[in-house]
Amino acid sequence: MHFQVLKNVGFQFPVFLTFIHYAVSWALMAILKSFSLLPASAPSKSTPLSLFTLGIVMSLSTGLANVSLKYNSVGFYQMAKIAVTPSIVLAEFIWYKKRVTFSKVIALTIVSAGVAIATVTDLQFSLFGACVALAWIIPSAVNKILWSNMQQQENWTALSLMWKTTPITLLFLVSMIPFLDPPGVLTFQWSFSNTSAILISAFLGFFLQWSGALALGATSAISHVVLGQFKTCVLLLGSYYIFGSNPGTTSICGAFVAIGGMSFFTYLNLRAKKQLSPLKVSSSLPKSKLGEGNGENRDGFGAESV
Repeated sequence: MHFQVLKNVGFQFPVFLTFIHYAVSWALMAILKSFSLLPASAPSKSTPLSLFTLGIVMSLSTGLANVSLKYNSVGFYQMAKIAVTPSIVLAEFIWYKKRVTFSKVIALTIVSAGVAIATVTDLQFSLFGACVALAWIIPSAVNKILWSNMQQQENWTALSLMWKTTPITLLFLVSMIPFLDPPGVLTFQWSFSNTSAILISAFLGFFLQWSGALALGATSAISHVVLGQFKTCVLLLGSYYIFGSNPGTTSICGAFVAIGGMSFFTYLNLRAKKQLSPLKVSSSLPKSKLGEGNGENRDGFGAESV
Protein backbone atom coordinates (compact mmCIF):
# COMPACT_ATOMS: atom_id res chain seq x y z
CA MET A 1 0.00 0.00 0.00
CA HIS A 2 2.85 2.38 0.82
CA PHE A 3 4.46 1.59 -2.53
CA GLN A 4 1.23 2.44 -4.37
CA VAL A 5 0.94 5.79 -2.59
CA LEU A 6 4.58 6.67 -3.28
CA LYS A 7 4.52 5.65 -6.95
CA ASN A 8 0.95 6.10 -8.18
CA VAL A 9 -0.36 8.95 -6.04
CA GLY A 10 2.89 10.86 -6.46
CA PHE A 11 3.35 11.58 -2.77
CA GLN A 12 7.16 11.53 -2.73
CA PHE A 13 7.61 12.06 1.00
CA PRO A 14 8.04 8.62 2.59
CA VAL A 15 8.83 9.70 6.16
CA PHE A 16 5.98 12.21 6.23
CA LEU A 17 3.71 9.46 4.86
CA THR A 18 4.82 7.30 7.77
CA PHE A 19 4.06 10.19 10.14
CA ILE A 20 0.53 10.47 8.71
CA HIS A 21 -0.02 6.75 9.17
CA TYR A 22 1.05 6.78 12.82
CA ALA A 23 -0.94 9.96 13.48
CA VAL A 24 -4.09 8.31 12.10
CA SER A 25 -3.35 5.20 14.17
CA TRP A 26 -2.98 7.28 17.32
CA ALA A 27 -6.24 9.13 16.55
CA LEU A 28 -8.08 5.83 16.10
CA MET A 29 -6.69 4.52 19.39
CA ALA A 30 -7.70 7.78 21.10
CA ILE A 31 -11.26 7.20 19.87
CA LEU A 32 -11.18 3.65 21.22
CA LYS A 33 -9.86 4.93 24.53
CA SER A 34 -12.60 7.57 24.80
CA PHE A 35 -15.19 4.79 24.52
CA SER A 36 -13.24 2.63 27.01
CA LEU A 37 -12.50 0.12 24.24
CA LEU A 38 -8.73 0.33 24.53
CA PRO A 39 -7.69 -2.66 26.67
CA ALA A 40 -5.73 -1.78 29.76
CA SER A 41 -2.48 -3.66 30.13
CA ALA A 42 -1.61 -5.52 33.28
CA PRO A 43 1.09 -3.94 35.47
CA SER A 44 4.29 -4.18 33.49
CA LYS A 45 7.95 -4.38 34.38
CA SER A 46 8.82 -2.08 31.47
CA THR A 47 10.85 1.01 32.21
CA PRO A 48 10.33 4.35 30.45
CA LEU A 49 13.67 3.73 28.70
CA SER A 50 12.42 0.47 27.13
CA LEU A 51 9.26 2.19 25.86
CA PHE A 52 11.32 5.08 24.52
CA THR A 53 13.68 2.65 22.79
CA LEU A 54 10.80 0.77 21.17
CA GLY A 55 9.26 4.04 19.97
CA ILE A 56 12.52 5.10 18.32
CA VAL A 57 13.10 1.68 16.76
CA MET A 58 9.55 1.70 15.37
CA SER A 59 10.12 5.05 13.68
CA LEU A 60 13.39 3.85 12.15
CA SER A 61 11.94 0.53 11.03
CA THR A 62 8.84 1.92 9.30
CA GLY A 63 10.33 5.20 8.13
CA LEU A 64 13.43 3.67 6.55
CA ALA A 65 11.30 0.93 4.94
CA ASN A 66 9.23 3.55 3.13
CA VAL A 67 12.34 5.48 2.09
CA SER A 68 13.78 2.23 0.71
CA LEU A 69 10.60 1.64 -1.31
CA LYS A 70 10.94 5.08 -2.87
CA TYR A 71 14.54 4.77 -4.02
CA ASN A 72 14.78 1.02 -4.73
CA SER A 73 12.84 -1.54 -6.71
CA VAL A 74 10.49 -3.94 -4.94
CA GLY A 75 12.94 -6.75 -5.69
CA PHE A 76 15.78 -5.02 -3.87
CA TYR A 77 13.44 -4.23 -0.97
CA GLN A 78 12.49 -7.91 -0.75
CA MET A 79 16.15 -8.89 -0.73
CA ALA A 80 16.72 -6.61 2.25
CA LYS A 81 13.70 -8.17 4.01
CA ILE A 82 15.25 -11.62 3.60
CA ALA A 83 18.31 -10.39 5.51
CA VAL A 84 16.09 -9.62 8.54
CA THR A 85 15.79 -13.33 9.40
CA PRO A 86 19.50 -14.01 10.13
CA SER A 87 19.68 -10.64 11.90
CA ILE A 88 16.93 -11.75 14.30
CA VAL A 89 18.66 -15.08 14.93
CA LEU A 90 21.94 -13.34 15.72
CA ALA A 91 20.37 -10.63 17.89
CA GLU A 92 18.34 -13.10 19.95
CA PHE A 93 21.42 -15.23 20.50
CA ILE A 94 23.42 -12.19 21.69
CA TRP A 95 20.69 -10.78 23.96
CA TYR A 96 18.77 -13.82 25.18
CA LYS A 97 21.12 -16.74 24.42
CA LYS A 98 18.45 -18.34 22.23
CA ARG A 99 19.78 -21.02 19.95
CA VAL A 100 18.11 -22.08 16.74
CA THR A 101 18.28 -25.80 16.05
CA PHE A 102 20.06 -27.01 12.93
CA SER A 103 16.76 -28.30 11.50
CA LYS A 104 15.23 -24.84 11.79
CA VAL A 105 18.29 -23.27 10.20
CA ILE A 106 17.74 -25.57 7.21
CA ALA A 107 14.02 -24.68 7.08
CA LEU A 108 14.72 -20.94 7.26
CA THR A 109 17.39 -21.25 4.57
CA ILE A 110 14.89 -22.98 2.27
CA VAL A 111 12.30 -20.27 2.98
CA SER A 112 14.75 -17.45 2.29
CA ALA A 113 16.01 -19.08 -0.92
CA GLY A 114 12.47 -19.69 -2.14
CA VAL A 115 11.32 -16.14 -1.39
CA ALA A 116 14.43 -14.77 -3.11
CA ILE A 117 13.73 -16.81 -6.23
CA ALA A 118 10.05 -15.84 -6.18
CA THR A 119 10.32 -12.11 -5.56
CA VAL A 120 13.80 -10.82 -6.37
CA THR A 121 13.20 -10.38 -10.10
CA ASP A 122 14.75 -6.94 -10.46
CA LEU A 123 17.49 -5.29 -8.42
CA GLN A 124 17.26 -1.64 -9.36
CA PHE A 125 18.62 0.63 -6.67
CA SER A 126 20.49 3.84 -6.06
CA LEU A 127 23.49 4.25 -3.79
CA PHE A 128 21.43 6.24 -1.30
CA GLY A 129 18.59 3.73 -1.48
CA ALA A 130 20.96 0.81 -0.91
CA CYS A 131 22.43 2.52 2.16
CA VAL A 132 18.94 3.13 3.52
CA ALA A 133 17.96 -0.50 2.91
CA LEU A 134 21.03 -1.76 4.74
CA ALA A 135 20.43 0.67 7.61
CA TRP A 136 16.82 -0.57 7.85
CA ILE A 137 17.68 -4.26 8.46
CA ILE A 138 18.88 -3.94 12.07
CA PRO A 139 16.03 -1.67 13.31
CA SER A 140 13.51 -3.97 11.66
CA ALA A 141 14.93 -7.03 13.43
CA VAL A 142 15.19 -5.25 16.79
CA ASN A 143 11.65 -3.88 16.41
CA LYS A 144 10.19 -7.38 16.02
CA ILE A 145 12.22 -8.78 18.90
CA LEU A 146 11.18 -6.00 21.29
CA TRP A 147 7.52 -6.22 20.32
CA SER A 148 7.47 -9.97 20.91
CA ASN A 149 9.48 -9.85 24.13
CA MET A 150 7.58 -6.98 25.75
CA GLN A 151 4.20 -8.58 25.10
CA GLN A 152 5.15 -12.09 26.17
CA GLN A 153 7.33 -11.29 29.17
CA GLU A 154 6.17 -7.87 30.37
CA ASN A 155 2.36 -8.25 30.26
CA TRP A 156 1.62 -5.76 27.49
CA THR A 157 -1.34 -6.10 25.15
CA ALA A 158 -0.84 -5.11 21.51
CA LEU A 159 -3.06 -2.02 21.56
CA SER A 160 -1.87 -0.74 24.93
CA LEU A 161 1.76 -0.98 23.82
CA MET A 162 0.90 0.77 20.54
CA TRP A 163 -0.83 3.53 22.53
CA LYS A 164 2.20 4.07 24.76
CA THR A 165 4.85 4.08 22.05
CA THR A 166 3.13 5.86 19.14
CA PRO A 167 3.67 9.41 20.52
CA ILE A 168 7.41 8.69 20.83
CA THR A 169 7.43 7.34 17.28
CA LEU A 170 5.67 10.47 15.98
CA LEU A 171 8.17 12.78 17.65
CA PHE A 172 11.15 10.93 16.25
CA LEU A 173 9.61 10.80 12.75
CA VAL A 174 9.34 14.59 12.81
CA SER A 175 13.09 14.79 13.44
CA MET A 176 13.75 12.42 10.50
CA ILE A 177 11.72 14.38 7.91
CA PRO A 178 14.32 17.13 7.19
CA PHE A 179 17.05 14.54 6.58
CA LEU A 180 15.26 11.86 4.55
CA ASP A 181 12.36 13.59 2.79
CA PRO A 182 12.85 15.87 -0.22
CA PRO A 183 11.74 19.52 0.15
CA GLY A 184 8.29 20.53 -0.98
CA VAL A 185 5.91 18.70 1.34
CA LEU A 186 4.16 21.97 2.23
CA THR A 187 3.57 22.77 -1.45
CA PHE A 188 2.12 19.35 -2.34
CA GLN A 189 -1.09 19.70 -4.35
CA TRP A 190 -3.71 18.05 -2.19
CA SER A 191 -6.87 16.82 -3.89
CA PHE A 192 -9.80 14.67 -2.86
CA SER A 193 -8.43 11.62 -4.68
CA ASN A 194 -4.86 11.69 -3.34
CA THR A 195 -6.00 12.67 0.17
CA SER A 196 -8.47 9.76 0.16
CA ALA A 197 -5.77 7.35 -1.01
CA ILE A 198 -3.36 8.48 1.72
CA LEU A 199 -6.00 8.28 4.47
CA ILE A 200 -7.22 4.88 3.31
CA SER A 201 -3.65 3.59 3.31
CA ALA A 202 -3.20 5.01 6.83
CA PHE A 203 -6.44 3.38 7.99
CA LEU A 204 -5.36 0.02 6.57
CA GLY A 205 -1.90 0.56 8.01
CA PHE A 206 -3.40 0.75 11.50
CA PHE A 207 -4.99 -2.69 11.13
CA LEU A 208 -1.81 -4.06 9.58
CA GLN A 209 0.24 -2.79 12.52
CA TRP A 210 -2.30 -4.13 15.02
CA SER A 211 -2.43 -7.58 13.42
CA GLY A 212 1.36 -7.66 13.24
CA ALA A 213 1.63 -6.78 16.93
CA LEU A 214 -0.88 -9.50 17.82
CA ALA A 215 1.10 -12.04 15.79
CA LEU A 216 4.35 -11.01 17.49
CA GLY A 217 2.73 -11.36 20.90
CA ALA A 218 1.41 -14.83 20.08
CA THR A 219 4.46 -16.25 18.29
CA SER A 220 8.03 -14.99 17.94
CA ALA A 221 10.02 -12.54 15.86
CA ILE A 222 11.25 -15.27 13.49
CA SER A 223 7.78 -16.76 13.09
CA HIS A 224 6.43 -13.31 12.30
CA VAL A 225 8.97 -12.90 9.48
CA VAL A 226 8.06 -16.33 8.09
CA LEU A 227 4.37 -15.40 8.28
CA GLY A 228 5.04 -12.23 6.27
CA GLN A 229 6.94 -14.23 3.67
CA PHE A 230 4.05 -16.71 3.49
CA LYS A 231 1.70 -13.81 2.77
CA THR A 232 3.98 -12.68 -0.06
CA CYS A 233 3.98 -16.15 -1.63
CA VAL A 234 0.21 -16.54 -1.28
CA LEU A 235 -0.35 -13.18 -2.98
CA LEU A 236 1.99 -14.15 -5.82
CA LEU A 237 0.35 -17.54 -6.37
CA GLY A 238 -3.15 -16.14 -5.88
CA SER A 239 -2.63 -13.47 -8.50
CA TYR A 240 -1.42 -16.18 -10.89
CA TYR A 241 -4.24 -18.68 -10.33
CA ILE A 242 -7.13 -16.25 -9.76
CA PHE A 243 -6.30 -13.16 -11.83
CA GLY A 244 -4.17 -14.78 -14.52
CA SER A 245 -1.02 -12.73 -13.95
CA ASN A 246 2.21 -14.28 -15.14
CA PRO A 247 5.10 -13.77 -12.71
CA GLY A 248 7.11 -16.41 -14.56
CA THR A 249 7.84 -20.09 -13.99
CA THR A 250 10.90 -19.32 -11.87
CA SER A 251 8.91 -17.13 -9.46
CA ILE A 252 6.13 -19.70 -9.14
CA CYS A 253 8.62 -22.49 -8.40
CA GLY A 254 10.35 -20.27 -5.86
CA ALA A 255 7.04 -19.61 -4.10
CA PHE A 256 6.35 -23.35 -3.81
CA VAL A 257 9.87 -23.96 -2.50
CA ALA A 258 9.35 -21.24 0.12
CA ILE A 259 5.97 -22.66 1.19
CA GLY A 260 7.60 -26.09 1.52
CA GLY A 261 10.23 -24.59 3.82
CA MET A 262 7.52 -22.80 5.82
CA SER A 263 5.61 -26.07 6.25
CA PHE A 264 8.79 -27.74 7.53
CA PHE A 265 9.43 -24.81 9.91
CA THR A 266 5.85 -25.02 11.22
CA TYR A 267 6.19 -28.77 11.76
CA LEU A 268 9.39 -28.24 13.76
CA ASN A 269 7.70 -25.62 15.94
CA LEU A 270 4.71 -27.86 16.64
CA ARG A 271 6.96 -30.80 17.46
CA ALA A 272 9.03 -28.65 19.82
CA LYS A 273 5.86 -27.52 21.63
CA LYS A 274 4.73 -31.12 22.05
CA GLN A 275 8.09 -32.06 23.52
CA LEU A 276 8.02 -29.06 25.85
CA SER A 277 4.50 -29.68 27.20
CA PRO A 278 5.41 -32.65 29.48
CA LEU A 279 8.34 -30.66 30.87
CA LYS A 280 6.07 -27.75 31.76
CA VAL A 281 3.57 -30.06 33.45
CA SER A 282 6.25 -31.79 35.49
CA SER A 283 7.89 -28.51 36.49
CA SER A 284 4.56 -27.23 37.83
CA LEU A 285 4.23 -30.19 40.25
CA PRO A 286 5.27 -29.79 43.91
CA LYS A 287 8.92 -30.52 44.54
CA SER A 288 8.00 -33.39 46.87
CA LYS A 289 6.22 -35.15 44.00
CA LEU A 290 9.05 -34.50 41.62
CA GLY A 291 11.39 -36.20 43.97
CA GLU A 292 9.18 -39.25 44.57
CA GLY A 293 10.64 -42.42 43.21
CA ASN A 294 14.22 -41.25 43.05
CA GLY A 295 14.53 -39.14 46.12
CA GLU A 296 15.96 -36.13 44.37
CA ASN A 297 14.86 -32.97 42.61
CA ARG A 298 15.92 -32.15 39.07
CA ASP A 299 15.47 -28.84 37.40
CA GLY A 300 16.97 -26.97 34.51
CA PHE A 301 16.90 -28.13 30.95
CA GLY A 302 19.99 -26.46 29.55
CA ALA A 303 20.19 -23.45 27.34
CA GLU A 304 17.02 -22.27 25.63
CA SER A 305 16.61 -23.21 22.01
CA VAL A 306 14.02 -22.20 19.45
